[in-house]
This record gives sequence, structure tokens and C-alpha cells, in this order.
Amino acid sequence: MIVQGNTVISDDIAEKYFVCDLIKCKGACCVEGDAGAPLEVEEGAILEQIYDKVKPYLSAEGIKAIEGQGLTVLDSDGDLTTPTIKNRECAYAIYEKGILKCGIEKAYLMGKVDYKKPISCHLYPIRITKYDHYDALNYDRWNICSPACSNGESLQVPIYKFLKDPLIRKYGEDWYNSLVKTIEKI
Repeated sequence: MIVQGNTVISDDIAEKYFVCDLIKCKGACCVEGDAGAPLEVEEGAILEQIYDKVKPYLSAEGIKAIEGQGLTVLDSDGDLTTPTIKNRECAYAIYEKGILKCGIEKAYLMGKVDYKKPISCHLYPIRITKYDHYDALNYDRWNICSPACSNGESLQVPIYKFLKDPLIRKYGEDWYNSLVKTIEKI
């Protein structure tokens, strides 16, 4: 376990390898699971602000799901998530050449919005559990990500390096640089 500021980080994040392999998994994390993508409260407000700019990049089914359920929904645990299409893929997911990708991220890449995608998606396979005084960062092992584990291992890229940009987005560059120094000492 690594303690870094107000975070407690699982050793797996430093020790395990991971690099997404969309050709093999087809973006399965956008469709598998029991709810949509977890959202932070402020992300709900962001989705309200950017929806009209993101909408042209979404599928007809996704738009229908969003307009029927709302931009965000509460899951069975009462947590804020993205809506889903028929309890399957995220309503913001789009198919490109048979691979599920994020319509929000597509709008971002096209320069239409300055919000890349939900931080829970950007940080995957790290999942954050928030406690009163700290965040716990854990590696979420999932069999659909086996290709990413193999790919990361062959490339020798640990999770914390693969997720450099989203970790900086979430906690800042100073936090990330300090994490790297701590891991390198270990």
C-alpha cells in the first residue's frame, strides 16, 4: 500500500501491467457490468452544459436512452452513473468499426468540448472509493481486460504509467510526480 497525500494506492497499481487493446476487447468495458459509468457529482453538471455539443456524436439509440432516462441516473446503490441502452452499453458509447468508444471523447477530440470523458472511464482499470479523509485507489481486475494485461506485460507498462494523464487530471502533476518517485524508491 502506498500513501500519497490524501490517497491510499494499492500496490497492484505500481506492480501490475496494463495497456488497453481495443482491437481484442472491442471496448467491452463500455457494455459490460451492472450499470453505466460511475460519475462524480460535478460531472453531472458538466454533462448538462455540453450535451448539445456531444449529441451529434452519439448513436440514435444512445440519444433515445439519454432523453428517456436523463443525462445521468442513479444506480441500484444510489450512485450517479451514465444511463445505459437497454441495461447494456453506456448511452454515450458509440460503435466505430465494431469497437465501442466514447461519444463524449469523440466530441472532445473534434474540439467541440473541453471535457474528455468521465474520470472513472479515463482512469479505468483504477477504481476510486471515497472515504471521509482519503481516496482509496484500487486495481479493478476484470476478465474482459485480459488482453490489456497481456499487452501491458509484453510492453512492460505498469498501470500507473499507462494512466499517467488521467491520474494527473484527477490529482495533479505534483501528486503524480511524487507517486512516481515513491514507486521508484520501492
